[in-house]
Amino acid sequence: MKTVSTHGIHSVIVSAVAASLFASQCSAADNRAKPLLRAHAHNDYLHDRPLLDALDNGFCSVEADIFLVEGELLVAHTRSELSEENSLENLYLEPLRKRIEQNGGRVYASGPAFTLLIDIKSDGETTYRALHHVLLQYHDIFSRVEDGHVHEKAVTAIVSGNRPHAAIAGDSPRYVGIDGRLSDLDSDQPAHLMPLISDNWRNHFKWRGDGDLPATERMKLLKIVQQTHSRNRRIRFWATPDKPAVWKALDEAGVDLINTDNLPGLGTFLRETL
Repeated sequence: MKTVSTHGIHSVIVSAVAASLFASQCSAADNRAKPLLRAHAHNDYLHDRPLLDALDNGFCSVEADIFLVEGELLVAHTRSELSEENSLENLYLEPLRKRIEQNGGRVYASGPAFTLLIDIKSDGETTYRALHHVLLQYHDIFSRVEDGHVHEKAVTAIVSGNRPHAAIAGDSPRYVGIDGRLSDLDSDQPAHLMPLISDNWRNHFKWRGDGDLPATERMKLLKIVQQTHSRNRRIRFWATPDKPAVWKALDEAGVDLINTDNLPGLGTFLRETL
């Protein structure tokens, strides 16, 4: 009979424990990365690892502010924070393409479409033209509309901020949609041109997350969501207090994208409600 040394047994035990720990870590990572349709990373580029922190928390929507500087699309909140290293391509487009290639054509393997909200901070017309040129080079990962037909890919781009409506609407193929406002609730623009309605929470609601959402404001919120959905659009509010009570109210009302700067907090909240 073949004997096994105590050293060999010890090695087997250590290997088994290591494999178990690795499996546990992978399981935890998979759980964190479960796609959360309503999670939107506001000013995502301000996090330690732009895009990557959001993906690790399962977010399906991220926001990047851009400036056109000497022909380059740079990501920052203000001009004083601009850096040549932080281009839209470096921080978002290239990492997204690599991840999509690794995941069989999706940001999350077999997952939903991903939203890249691009907030134009510089001149709308010239910046959009530069953006359109860049997105053409990533046609393999971005949804497009051509001759009125939607061709869905892994990522849907939506332009916010300085939005040159006519220029965007006139393009075919078109690689972006327009982020509307509450004043656009009854717009007859097709949903593929204006797929999202966003607005400042503080301009329309007084509740800041303390106590219960007042009944009148709850009804107002439900009506806004209903009107938005009746046009096949999604709804988002910015400047919402980053509090679980607010996340809960938005989630229960059917708000499609819940805005946050607290990625782990909202991620945990949404996973617990699934």
